[in-house]
Amino acid sequence: MSAPATPLPGALAGLTPLLDHYGYLAVAVLVLLDNGGIPVPGQTILVLASVYAGTGHLSFAAVLVIAFGAASLGNTLGYTIGSTGGRAFVHRWGRYVLLTPARMERADGFFARHGGKVVTVARFVDGLRQTNGIIAGTTEMPWRRFQPFNLLGAALWTAVWGTFGYVAGANIGTVYRTAIRYQLWFAIALGVLVAAFLVRQVVRYRRRRREDADAGTGTDADSGTDERPD
Repeated sequence: MSAPATPLPGALAGLTPLLDHYGYLAVAVLVLLDNGGIPVPGQTILVLASVYAGTGHLSFAAVLVIAFGAASLGNTLGYTIGSTGGRAFVHRWGRYVLLTPARMERADGFFARHGGKVVTVARFVDGLRQTNGIIAGTTEMPWRRFQPFNLLGAALWTAVWGTFGYVAGANIGTVYRTAIRYQLWFAIALGVLVAAFLVRQVVRYRRRRREDADAGTGTDADSGTDERPD
């Protein structure tokens, strides 16, 4: 198999020898590792394989099926690692990365409320794509709840980036440069949204603690009895 005739830009060009030599196997291995906790260019190989498919060098259906299966399995392996060893790791080493028991308890509560949304969208964020399965397992997100969101996230991620590469095809150079141009603005916007969400969660948490404290004080005050001697 040979690369498309159109010169490939940036990181895509660096992966062409790997895809030329190993084809679908390269897609499966890199996507699996990328979604299982190891920072390798899984998303880039998915886009590149889809470009190959768009120019007739690979089967687009095969690329999507392989990437979906590898992404789902990778996140499942991450979940298994987190559920079997994550708690022990946090208890032993968490204090060195400022992960105190209180913060772990808040993380558990957060995932109990929002874990499904996190697992679904995490693949679109570098860093979270590699670790969300491990985090879900460590926070003891139930398996039956994790797996549907894992499959949904894998399907969305594969479809979006696969379609991007396939449609770009021979025009990948122009599309890639445009994407790089707006990448910084996208990252800033995403950072602002994440920061706003975290601030909202902190404010809500502190408000609940204040309300609980007020309620407790009121209960203690009301519980006093006017005892008189007989």
